[in-house]
Amino acid sequence: MELSLQGSSLNVSRLFHNSSNATGNYTSDQLTELNLVEILGPKRSPFFFPVTCVYLLIFLIGLSGNLLTCAVIAKHKKMRNPTNFYLVSLAASDLLVLLFGMPLEIYDLWQNYPFPFGEGGCYFKTFLFETVCFASILNVTALSVERYIAVVHPLKTRYLSTNQHAKRVITIVWVVSMVCAIPNTSLHGIFYLPERMEESAICTVLKPLWIYNMVMQITTVCFYFVPMMVISMLYLVMGLHLGRERQQSSGSLGRNCCSNTRRKIRVENGRRRQVIKMLSIVVAVFGLCWAPFHIERLLWSSISQWTDLMHTIYQYVHILSGIFFYLSSAVNPIIYSLLSTRFRECFRELVCSQTEDSSSVRDSPPFPKILLEPSISSSRAQADAKDSNSFIPLLSPNMTLSMDTAALSCACKETTFKTSVF
Repeated sequence: MELSLQGSSLNVSRLFHNSSNATGNYTSDQLTELNLVEILGPKRSPFFFPVTCVYLLIFLIGLSGNLLTCAVIAKHKKMRNPTNFYLVSLAASDLLVLLFGMPLEIYDLWQNYPFPFGEGGCYFKTFLFETVCFASILNVTALSVERYIAVVHPLKTRYLSTNQHAKRVITIVWVVSMVCAIPNTSLHGIFYLPERMEESAICTVLKPLWIYNMVMQITTVCFYFVPMMVISMLYLVMGLHLGRERQQSSGSLGRNCCSNTRRKIRVENGRRRQVIKMLSIVVAVFGLCWAPFHIERLLWSSISQWTDLMHTIYQYVHILSGIFFYLSSAVNPIIYSLLSTRFRECFRELVCSQTEDSSSVRDSPPFPKILLEPSISSSRAQADAKDSNSFIPLLSPNMTLSMDTAALSCACKETTFKTSVF
């Protein structure tokens, strides 16, 4: 990810040239006063206030939404399925971005230099962004593969679409992401102007830029373009399979099945289509939000000679890609609540506690209880006992109530199909 790191790295391309010309004519104190702004640029970004307002709005929405997603799946056992485990892993990566990445990004907008967290902070910043970047796309890919197996190869779900298998895959995803984040992290460090001026400390690329450019190009292709192509093919195959299955079932069900069976199969197919529709929208939004960020990385790694116009264009592209990047961490819970009935119900129950409140209201009497004296209460009990024989029962003692248990069980099964399981 390293949105702010690329901005710092961009300054380095002209930093060495400017600093070599400037340091020959000025002392260290004069450099601090006269040339820091000329060499490193302004300390505070001109986009600080508008971008910070947008970031804070995204932070509030994304933090509350992703926490609700994790809480809902942790609280309700019916929500603990392989698909939702992948969504929890994706929510965890979004929370890491919002809680650790966004504050660092806002700080860089407010004060681009000096970097106050030292070498360790620079490594942590780069490692965090890269790890979450890789983990997000791998989680989306694993989620798409799991749905593909469930739809196209349902017989394999017994072994490949289980909670334990999902947990193992998620663990592998995060381990691979952390390992793949090491190369880019090792290229960064703290850069100082000559004579180690503390006011000029910047977290940026220290190794040769051609190595950094090669790493950027490889990771962008392997962790964005290739996965998005695979995901697009998987959802295309799933869509074709569901369409073919719908046509076949509509023809065969009319001849061979009863009305209840047809209804159940239609409801089940509709539920599967709803899940695929929601996840395909999640993937599409993810790809669109991350496209500016990866395009920025490719542009930055492929341009060798920068002009002032390119620097200006890059600043706007950098801000735009950052907004879309963080926006992707906030939109997923909104999509869940709009397109998943089960998520929407669980969100509402968790936030409003309607189930507990409504049950307490129903169980409570409509009027407040009045405490009676013992004499009054005993006389009323005797009166009630006398009047009890005057009531006409709804059913005589000899009458029995019969019920078609088969019909009842069928109705219960049909009601379970009407709930969107996700």
